[in-house]
Amino acid sequence: MKVLVINTGSSSLKYQLIDMTNENVLAKGVCERIGLEQSFLKHSKIGENAVVIEKDLYNHRLAIKEVINALTDDKIGVIKDMSEISAVGHRVVHGGEKFYQSVIIDDEVKKAIEECSELAPLHNPSNIVGIEACKQIMPDVPMVAVFDTAFHQTMPRHAYIYALPYEIYEKYRLRRYGFHGTSHKYVSERAAQILNRPIEELKIITCHLGNGASICAVKYGKSVETSMGFTPLQGLCMGTRSGTIDPAVISFLMEKEKMTVKDISDFLNKKSGVLGVSGVSSDFRDIQEAAENGNDRAQLALDIFCYRVKGFIGDYAAIMNGVDAVVFTAGIGENNDYVRSKILTDMDFFGIKIDEEKNKVRGEEMDISTPDAKVRTLVIPTNEELAIARETVRLIKNGN
Repeated sequence: MKVLVINTGSSSLKYQLIDMTNENVLAKGVCERIGLEQSFLKHSKIGENAVVIEKDLYNHRLAIKEVINALTDDKIGVIKDMSEISAVGHRVVHGGEKFYQSVIIDDEVKKAIEECSELAPLHNPSNIVGIEACKQIMPDVPMVAVFDTAFHQTMPRHAYIYALPYEIYEKYRLRRYGFHGTSHKYVSERAAQILNRPIEELKIITCHLGNGASICAVKYGKSVETSMGFTPLQGLCMGTRSGTIDPAVISFLMEKEKMTVKDISDFLNKKSGVLGVSGVSSDFRDIQEAAENGNDRAQLALDIFCYRVKGFIGDYAAIMNGVDAVVFTAGIGENNDYVRSKILTDMDFFGIKIDEEKNKVRGEEMDISTPDAKVRTLVIPTNEELAIARETVRLIKNGN
């Protein structure tokens, strides 16, 4: 069974074709600048060099068509024709309160995703466009929606409700939703496999640390708390996002700097975080290099980031009344030994101890704990595309 995994953005479309008999990726790629000039498709047949195909991709339907053409091409393709694609799995950012798990897409589901667009105006409309484009090109192929927010729907009410007048929640469904759910679910389940213990008896803290970053408390296989909120702006400071700040800062800055609502939103989402503090970059590699060369603000940005992560780990250990494993994943979590070490320094009272030699690992699964550590510390590369493909297969086989 071959599953096509689609992740649609406003002007981009990422894809992977996965053979689910052995879970091997056959091909992957991205369509860039859809609807703009100089659009192109970058396609990689696994084991071969990437090929860039310049095409006028006026819309997402044309992009999907070019993806199918690339996948079935005599030279760069991996399947004979479209009939070899058994199902399509779509990443959908926001499922609101309507979806607590992945679903097979029908007209009713599509309508519900559209209704959630108010909660994710930058993402859900693009996701819908991708779904509709696939439906037009592959009308008889079953499709599944896998939601970033679904995993966190098990959070208790006292964790997700903001301390605002309750009527606001009832009126706008304004609450904490959390994101990166597909990643948190995947790495927590993988951690249980590595530890050779049932996930139903484990307390795991998963740290998805990339340009966007979030932490999740996974108790007995269910998300009970996560750092992001109504939007991905809450929680940790990130590449360009401020993370949690005193809300009064917003009105203060709007008044002092004469900012509009859009100005302050861009300021907090695109100009803050480690970029804003360091003045160097949103890329941790650049910041680390600058810090090593004596840039004080770059070092401060790293210190703030690691301090916040450490705080959330302590917070979530308290919430779950213990922790069995801490997992690091995503770009920074998987590859930055300095950040991992700095976060976990002086946490031995928790039973967290890491082997600095093992901690040098990059992008590979590894238990980096010392033999006597009571809490296991794991590096696990995330694989959201495989997680989406697995969900797609599960639903198609079960028929619901």
